[in-house]
Amino acid sequence: MSSGNDQQSEALSKPTFSEEQASALVESVFGLKVSKVQPLPSYDDQNFHVYVSKNKDGPTEYVLKISNTKASKNPDRIEVQNDIIMFLKAAGFPTSSVCRAKGDNTASLVSVDSGSEIKSYLVRLLTYLPGRPIAEIPISPQLLYEIGKLAAKLDKTLQKFHHPKLSSLHRKNFIWNLKNVPLLEKYLYVLGQNRNREIVEHVIHLFKEEVMTKLSHFRECCFPFLCYKNDASMNPLVEESPDPRNWATQQEVSIMEILMTIIF
Repeated sequence: MSSGNDQQSEALSKPTFSEEQASALVESVFGLKVSKVQPLPSYDDQNFHVYVSKNKDGPTEYVLKISNTKASKNPDRIEVQNDIIMFLKAAGFPTSSVCRAKGDNTASLVSVDSGSEIKSYLVRLLTYLPGRPIAEIPISPQLLYEIGKLAAKLDKTLQKFHHPKLSSLHRKNFIWNLKNVPLLEKYLYVLGQNRNREIVEHVIHLFKEEVMTKLSHFRECCFPFLCYKNDASMNPLVEESPDPRNWATQQEVSIMEILMTIIF
């Protein structure tokens, strides 16, 4: 899950677990016998594709998610994310299942001696959702329509979700929230002086003029991260149909990274 906040009042340390350490975590925290572990893409957390020995009681592929040190200090946010995943699963969405640790928790805090200090990381395990990121397959108008339709259904369903710690998901100046597009101005310098910068500046200007002035007329999405996560090119997964020209859409909503995630 990405912090998405430029304010670095708290140091953020991305996990650097080896495959051997990840395997040991799965076995010690979740009680599963690991046969193979492979790293998965991540932003400021760490993810692993975990294969376990075949058993009759459950799946054999999982995603181990290790939160960075800053995110690990907010277990409420992780708890809400996990509860959202379970809520969507029960509502029929094609999302991962949350696995429980030995203590019946959906996330576990582990401490690691880095040599100079002890660092703590929240770890959780989700069932692996097969498919290919949309960035890897041909894009068609129908596929984009299906993704938009799924995003709308997701937003509508989440309006029914209630949780006493829901406020933990809302962060001031969260740069990945679409309504905070103007915050991108502070990063324009990385583009230098070129045509790309002119385009970005124009888009931000239009957003301020055409969108920000009308925000009061819109229903605010109950989960702001949906504005960016559901259409990120590496997050929606698709599964191939018998006809190679068609692809069925599914959403890996482990929000988060949620929805934030996944490969959150």
